[in-house]
Amino acid sequence: MKGAILILMPATALFVLSLLTPWSALHSLAMQDPTLASAVLLELRLPRALLALIYGGMLGASGAAIQGLFANPLASPDLTGTTSGAALGAVVTAYLFGFAAPIALSIGSVLGALAALILLLALAGRRAETATLLLAGLAISALAGALTTLALALAPSPFAFYDAYDWLMGSLVDRSLAQAAFAGVPALATIALLWRMRAALDSLTLGEEVAESLGHDVQRMRVWIVCLTALGVGACVAICGAIGFVGLVAPIFARRLTGGHPGRAILPAAAIGGLLLLAADVVVRTAPLGRTLPIGVVTALLGAPFFLWLVVHMRWRMAR
Repeated sequence: MKGAILILMPATALFVLSLLTPWSALHSLAMQDPTLASAVLLELRLPRALLALIYGGMLGASGAAIQGLFANPLASPDLTGTTSGAALGAVVTAYLFGFAAPIALSIGSVLGALAALILLLALAGRRAETATLLLAGLAISALAGALTTLALALAPSPFAFYDAYDWLMGSLVDRSLAQAAFAGVPALATIALLWRMRAALDSLTLGEEVAESLGHDVQRMRVWIVCLTALGVGACVAICGAIGFVGLVAPIFARRLTGGHPGRAILPAAAIGGLLLLAADVVVRTAPLGRTLPIGVVTALLGAPFFLWLVVHMRWRMAR
């Protein structure tokens, strides 16, 4: 209960801050035209804040589930190639149907994410060691990135190239409530179904044999986690593009609140992931750069040093 309060209080404050930032522009607009100010708040800022919570929450929950599945704290949707695979699937689909076809984009993203996860399971195994997991994930990400670059190079027009490039950097700008709902339904379903498997995920930390003896179908759980993660990541990538490192950072903090149990960390990781993406969006809005930064760049700038610290920390602990 205490942990939930500690998360909900800053989450509420950040959500309100995200709606009102930058305050000076909204206040000035409200003084001149209250109707237009209300439209900006409800049609531009509200979907953006909701998508930050939805996408960040889905990444946090998926990261916790993947880390539990591989019994490895370095596993996450972006480091396992899931996000790259989803981006590749969406870009290929966009060239066939256009970026204005959300259903087709979602299907392409889900298939790309699913293919990346299945390939990772085949390369790294069920309980991959850190080095094996990183190498397999790096190989999949590199392959998906190369194919995505090839698709960009073969863009039918400069406008298509720039649309795809901006979308690949990740963005919450100019999204609608309909798009938030389109991403939110599969994302929230993913979080809810992963949470239902928390007991099986926690038992997996004791070994597959123990989990089976407790009545959990490990193979079935593995298939469900792979499919649900691909569904959640694919749906969000189709709407907002690729956003990395949230699925790595959020579960690590969440496990500190739950005693290291990956299953119990799913909901806290979802809450922390939403917080992180909301905070990154506030940074994007207030950065005095004269233009809007892609939010994926901000999360990478914050997450990459954390990832390097985590690798060094794990190596130091193993050397002791």
